[in-house]
Order: sequence, then structure tokens, then C-alpha cells
Amino acid sequence: MQIQFNYANTPPSDALENHIRSELDATISHLADRITRIEVHIADVNGRKHGPADKRCRFEARPTNMDPILVESEADSFHDAASDAAGKLRRALTTRFERAAAR
Repeated sequence: MQIQFNYANTPPSDALENHIRSELDATISHLADRITRIEVHIADVNGRKHGPADKRCRFEARPTNMDPILVESEADSFHDAASDAAGKLRRALTTRFERAAAR
């Protein structure tokens, strides 16, 4: 599974990328063989201004032979947004794969 990072209105961060990799490993590693790529989109919604829940993290997962799944989360920090989005992605992928298996 390949992970691609995209940043908007914020500089790239190795620490954040490592955090996201560890979150994804903890939440969806058991599904990794069924996913070709995950695109991570990191954005500071307000730019230089500060405000509540202004950090956004989006995960776009590309399951093999299926349509992409997009989840997003906004929080006060990028780390919190990434952790929440990883949980949402796990639930969305699990539901998608269970429905496909039931057919």
C-alpha cells in the first residue's frame, strides 16, 4: 500500500507523516493488501489565522477494483485530525469490504 502526502497552506512535516503512517498501520494494516494507495490531504483551513477545528486531514483510499473512499476530519491539531480520520477510514473500508463479501 502506497501513501502519498499532499499539503495545502502548511509546510510538509516528517513528524506528521510518521504519525499518520503509524495511525494507518494501527487501524488498517489488516486491510493493507486490499488497498493500492492512500492519498493524504493536509490543509490548514484558515491559513495564518487561528480558530477552532481549523486543521483538516482527508484520506482517499483506493481499494483494489473498487471505487475510492474519501473520509475527512477537522480538529484543533493535525495529529488529532489524522487520528480521527484514520478511525473513520477503518470503519468505511470495513463496511465496504463486508458489503462486497455479502454479494
